[in-house]
Amino acid sequence: MNYRNKTVVASVAGLTLEGMDIMFISFAMSLIVANFHISLATGGLISSITNIGMLVGGTIFGILADKFGRVKIFTYTIFLFAIGTALTGLAANIEQVYVFRFIAGLGAGGEYGIGMALVAEAWPKNKQGRASSYVSIGAQFGVILAALLSAMILPMFGWRGLFFVGIIPVIFAFIVRRNLNESPEWLAVQKEKPAVKKQGKLIQLFNSPRTAFTTITLAIMATVQIAGYNGLMIWLPSMLQKSQGLSVSSSALWTISTAVGMIAGMLTFGQIIDRIGLKLSYGIFLLASAAAVFMYSFASGSVGILIGGAIVGFFSNGMFAGYGALISRYYHVDIRSTATNSIFNFGRALGGFSPILVGYILQHANMSVAMTYLAALYCLSFAVMLSLKKGKSKSSENETVSGIVSEAV
Repeated sequence: MNYRNKTVVASVAGLTLEGMDIMFISFAMSLIVANFHISLATGGLISSITNIGMLVGGTIFGILADKFGRVKIFTYTIFLFAIGTALTGLAANIEQVYVFRFIAGLGAGGEYGIGMALVAEAWPKNKQGRASSYVSIGAQFGVILAALLSAMILPMFGWRGLFFVGIIPVIFAFIVRRNLNESPEWLAVQKEKPAVKKQGKLIQLFNSPRTAFTTITLAIMATVQIAGYNGLMIWLPSMLQKSQGLSVSSSALWTISTAVGMIAGMLTFGQIIDRIGLKLSYGIFLLASAAAVFMYSFASGSVGILIGGAIVGFFSNGMFAGYGALISRYYHVDIRSTATNSIFNFGRALGGFSPILVGYILQHANMSVAMTYLAALYCLSFAVMLSLKKGKSKSSENETVSGIVSEAV
């Protein structure tokens, strides 16, 4: 297996394990609430604390990966979220659950951007989109894996047994450390820039007006991506049960249909990026997402709801596949991991509060208003996306590095 494929396999596996870890909470939530005799709001705080951990971990480990190497720090992040997950199974009270989920979030937040940076640095520009899409579907694999494990483990061993499975990624971390070499592009920059270890600072994302504007724009786009996904996936089943009279089993079928649409959308989006470019691809999918979400509020009948859900998933979450390539394109290798982790995990932390607003809208209005809000988010992302200038990651300073990488891989 060549180096490019190894980066994809390692990053897909890492994101799969991360997705599995995050979904464990969803499947175990009702049992945790009952075990500790807490309210649903108190239980919901577990997810928020995990997202905050992701933001903190993404920033810290992104900086460390730019300073000390992608692979080394990548393995540390996997180890950390594995330990945090396993410790959750030992929690004696809800406060300890919060602490251990924060630790797991630290590792999960760091893993995403480092894996994306590895892939971006290993693959040529005209294939980065599809490579990024392959990595992104790892999260969906994680959801499926978590569902299967939950079905087998929860009835026999309870929610604590489910989290003990989280120690398995430690084995994967050792495998990666032994079989995946450091990014040749990152190594080349170390030789060209002896002072690079002093870089990889968060301030570099705002070191000029243009860079600061780009960082803010990408952060808004990432926030909309997460806000739209969370708003749709958490509340739509309930909306459909209420507005269309669907049963729980029917809404579960909707979830599967939408997830299939998401996977198809991610794979398609990666191919489109490589053919027509990032900005045009995002422009098409953002406008299509706004239209699909808005029109979906008028869907009726089981066939219309299933097909509509798949279309909404195709466009709205298909874009997730491009963020690794998008963010990487705008930052040089010495700040790339910091940028990818900090920007996307900021979106995770802020966008993670979207379900609260959607819930408020549903309580005081109806499904059409909620869907209009989500459609407006995609229009906002489209508007700020238009302001992005051409990326500078392939500048003349970087062309020499790219040549070295091409020879290395």
